[in-house]
Amino acid sequence: MKFNLVLSCFIALLALVNPIQKVFIVSSLQTRFSQSELRYISLKSTFTAMLILIFFLYLGQVTFSYVFHVELYSFQITCGAVLMYNGLSGLLKGFFMKVDEHIKIADLTTVPIAIPMIAGPATITAAVTFPVQYGRFVTIVAILLALLVNLVFMLEARRIGQFLTKYNVMNPLIRIIGLIVATIGLQMVFDGIALFISTLS
Repeated sequence: MKFNLVLSCFIALLALVNPIQKVFIVSSLQTRFSQSELRYISLKSTFTAMLILIFFLYLGQVTFSYVFHVELYSFQITCGAVLMYNGLSGLLKGFFMKVDEHIKIADLTTVPIAIPMIAGPATITAAVTFPVQYGRFVTIVAILLALLVNLVFMLEARRIGQFLTKYNVMNPLIRIIGLIVATIGLQMVFDGIALFISTLS
C-alpha cells in the first residue's frame, strides 16, 4: 500500500466529508443539548456514517445497477445538485441546516447528521467510485481516517467554535465553505454529464 496513494485518497475524502461544516452544526446544537449528549451525537453519527459508506463501497454499484436500475452518472448528477443546494444555502443564508426543535437525539444522529451531513451525496459517490481509482483497501483506510478527523472536529466543536466566534470569522468561514461545497457539487454534475456522454459514444 503506497503512502502517496492513501494520502491522495484521504485528502479527497476529507474535503468531501468537510469537518469544518460539522463544527458549525455541533456548535448550533449547544444551546439545546448537554456536552455528554453532543459527544453521544458525534460518536453515534460517525459510526452510522461509517457503516453507510462501507456498505456503498462494497455494494453500491450492485445496488444502483441491479436493484434500482440506476446508472452511476444519474446518481452523480442528482447528488451533485443536492450538494450544490446545500453549499448555496451556506453561502447565501449563512447556515447549512436547521434542526427541528422537537427532534429526538436518536433521530438527529441518523438524519440529518450521519445522512447527509457526513455520509452525504459526495462521500457516497466517492465510496462507490474511488475503489476503481485507488483500490478497495486504500479507500477503506482513507474513509476511516477522514471520519476520524471529522470526529475529532465534532468533539472539539465547542472550543473551535468559541475561537472562530472570538475572532469574528465564523460567518465568513461558513460562506467560504458553502462556496467550496457548491463548487464540488457542480463538479460532480459535470463529471456525471461527462460519464453519460462517454457511455453514448
